[in-house]
Amino acid sequence: MLRSILIGLVAGQRAMTPLALVTQAARKGDLPADPPGGALLANPIIGASAHLLAAAEMAGDKMKTAPDRTVALGLIARSLTSGFAGAALAPKGERKGAALLAVATALASSHVGLALRLRAMQSFGQTPTGLVEDGLVLAAGRAIIAR
Repeated sequence: MLRSILIGLVAGQRAMTPLALVTQAARKGDLPADPPGGALLANPIIGASAHLLAAAEMAGDKMKTAPDRTVALGLIARSLTSGFAGAALAPKGERKGAALLAVATALASSHVGLALRLRAMQSFGQTPTGLVEDGLVLAAGRAIIAR
C-alpha cells in the first residue's frame, strides 16, 4: 500500500499526473494483476489523453488565473485520480483501503503543497516554483510507478 499512499502525495500537487503514470504502468505491465480498468488503462489512446491532460494541467498551473489546488473542483479531481491510481497500484485484496489512503494523502498533501508553494512564490515567483514542483512531481511519480 505504500505506492498508493505515495501516489496520493503526487495527486495532491498535480491531479492528472497519477492517471498518466498509471496508464504508462499499465502499458508496460507494471501493475498488480487485474487492476481496475486494466484494459482501458493500457489503451494507447487513453494513455495519450491522460498524458495530454497532465501536461495541460502543468502548463495551466503557471498562469496567473490558475485556481488554487484546494478549490472544490481541484480537490474532487485529486480525490478521483488518487483513489483510482491508488487502487490500481495495490494488490486485489487491498484496493479499497489503498484507494482511501491515496485520497486522504492527496487531500492532506494538497493543502501542505499549496502552503509551501505560496511561500516559495514570494521569493521566486509563480513560474519558477511551478517548474520545480513539476520536476519533483514527475520524478517522484516515475519512481513510485517503477517500484
